[in-house]
Amino acid sequence: MSDNLQLAPHLVLTWHDWVALFGHYLMMSIMSVGGAISTTSEMHRFLVDQHHWLTEEQFSQSLALAQAAPGPNVLFVALMGWHVGMNAGSTTAALCGVLITMVGVLTPSTIITYTAARWAHDNRELRPVRAFKQGMAPIVIALLTSTAWIMGSSAGQGGNWRLWLLAVACGLIIWRTRLHLLWLLAAGALLGAFGQV
Repeated sequence: MSDNLQLAPHLVLTWHDWVALFGHYLMMSIMSVGGAISTTSEMHRFLVDQHHWLTEEQFSQSLALAQAAPGPNVLFVALMGWHVGMNAGSTTAALCGVLITMVGVLTPSTIITYTAARWAHDNRELRPVRAFKQGMAPIVIALLTSTAWIMGSSAGQGGNWRLWLLAVACGLIIWRTRLHLLWLLAAGALLGAFGQV
């Protein structure tokens, strides 16, 4: 284990805490308009700032590892649940954390998405349905922007203008070109490896 890894203090979680964690993830599931990743700023507030169940480093590592791993990006939710459980002191608690967070974040959004998608498909020509779809775009962008802000600030990079410039440049490149995202990830990794960001 590296010397700079900040460990959360050993947590004592009661069943009330586990219920609160489950309830919060149920609520975030309903808020996750742009996917679970769009609610990371609220997860950060709840897990790191309010309850101190995760450290800044554990939070950032959960996001980074899940985004780098193949598979759905919702895996960061499982990693956060795992860290909460491990901070509580046992592998059993970690597995409980994974189950609570994943069931909480997946159940409402899955039911709502399935129901709404069927209804919207059947009524796709209605003006309110078209207006709703167009109105959701700015909300998703705002949620993803808040996620980018938390990710850029939580690692102590709030004052690193190069990181923010790189983020804006990548956003513009993605928006205006057909360059594959993996090239931008590789370029960012190289810049990070050479200490440029």
